[in-house]
Amino acid sequence: MPVKPSIVGIDRPDRLRDALIAAQYIAGDELSTAAYLALALGKPLLLEGAPGVGKTEAAKAIASVLGRRLVRLQCFEGIDAASALYEWNYTRQMLAIRQAGDDYINIYGDQFLLQRPMLEALRSPDDCVLLIDEIDRSDQEFEAFLLEFLSDFAISIPETGTVRAVRPPVVVLTSNRTRDLHEALRRRCVYHWIDYPDIHLESRIVMARASTVAQATAAAVAGAVAKLRTEPLAKPPGVAETVEWAEAATLLHDQGATWPEAFRRAIGVALKDHDDLDFLEGRLDSFMPQEAA
Repeated sequence: MPVKPSIVGIDRPDRLRDALIAAQYIAGDELSTAAYLALALGKPLLLEGAPGVGKTEAAKAIASVLGRRLVRLQCFEGIDAASALYEWNYTRQMLAIRQAGDDYINIYGDQFLLQRPMLEALRSPDDCVLLIDEIDRSDQEFEAFLLEFLSDFAISIPETGTVRAVRPPVVVLTSNRTRDLHEALRRRCVYHWIDYPDIHLESRIVMARASTVAQATAAAVAGAVAKLRTEPLAKPPGVAETVEWAEAATLLHDQGATWPEAFRRAIGVALKDHDDLDFLEGRLDSFMPQEAA
């Protein structure tokens, strides 16, 4: 296995961590180490964790650090190879045949090929990062197909031949763990579990992402969200909701609302499920920060 200890000048996990922070993604040592090893070893990076912990944002930050565009394949139940690899533009092919008349035309040229994310990554491995998002939402048949793709980084197009990457593309997979992934897929990857950040780290994330929020407000919101996540909620607030709640409360406070009232009025930014709000009715004030500046 070829090892690249230096990637775009980053030769240690701590330097990748600093680069991710510069890209406004506050990464811990564990995540930056896993991402560095995946890049150095040329292996896919598998990120698991609850919805909203920042898995997709991590992939975006890695692409930013590498100076590459992010190519995203959003998985869903029933996704097939055509959605992930390529399709032929039949309408354009038929139109070209009519226009050609008796002349020969190659209807399997690139101009008729609808390139999907996985084929795009094979053709441009140095220009993009392939994000296979929420792989756990796909079925096991697609997972088996993906396993073959990650083994060879090649696909066969019956009409034109095999497309093989000149070098393995950078691949990041995410999973919310709604189902277990096949062991063989896990073995292909460098694995990291992303948990909800602690209060200190989440307040740092708020400060990095929200330019109008004061430090005290960021800390207060991070503490309130941490308490909310201890409740058996259907949709606990993710990191993005923490940032948005801090921004929304700050906006209302600047317009004259007191701090407890500003947090309370902006609760729909943090909690987005009617059953969760009903469950917390009567106790919601106990989760509201009382002071922030």
